[in-house]
Amino acid sequence: MPCTIEKETIEKTIEFHRHNCPGLTIGIRAAELAMERLDIHNAASPVCVAETDMCGVDAIQFLTGCSFGKGNLIHKDYGKSAFTFYDRDAQKGFRAVFNDFARNEQDRDNRIKRILAADLKDLFVIEDVDTPPVRPARILKSIQCDACREMTMESRIRLFDGKNLCIPCFQKVEQKI
Repeated sequence: MPCTIEKETIEKTIEFHRHNCPGLTIGIRAAELAMERLDIHNAASPVCVAETDMCGVDAIQFLTGCSFGKGNLIHKDYGKSAFTFYDRDAQKGFRAVFNDFARNEQDRDNRIKRILAADLKDLFVIEDVDTPPVRPARILKSIQCDACREMTMESRIRLFDGKNLCIPCFQKVEQKI
């Protein structure tokens, strides 16, 4: 079945991202899949783990409400067009890997049209997930870096020569990095 997201919503997604491209379209369809399988737009505790930093992540953020700031959009830099969606309340989820549909289509606009017109089952390899892909976000204490004096989340502080250092300051003095 072709994309079921309203044209006006797709246009707002494009406006949010600032341009239209096949990558954004992949994200639109991945978000549609999450809305269809998990009703993720209405879920109280949705999560998305994106294994890419491509344009499609903007569509997922815009359409599902998952965001880096809320801690329910996680980036794992694996370089794959793969997305794991999970509903913590329902304790179910799935991982969807884009199968490079229409990769041989040279014309950008035609590729976008083909991705929008395709059935979701033809676009993604889908695997059910029964455990949360990540732990819920936690609020941790901030500690001042002894070098730059900036406040840093305690889980990101490194102890070096008796000093609390943020990661950038630690990397300046640690010789093995």
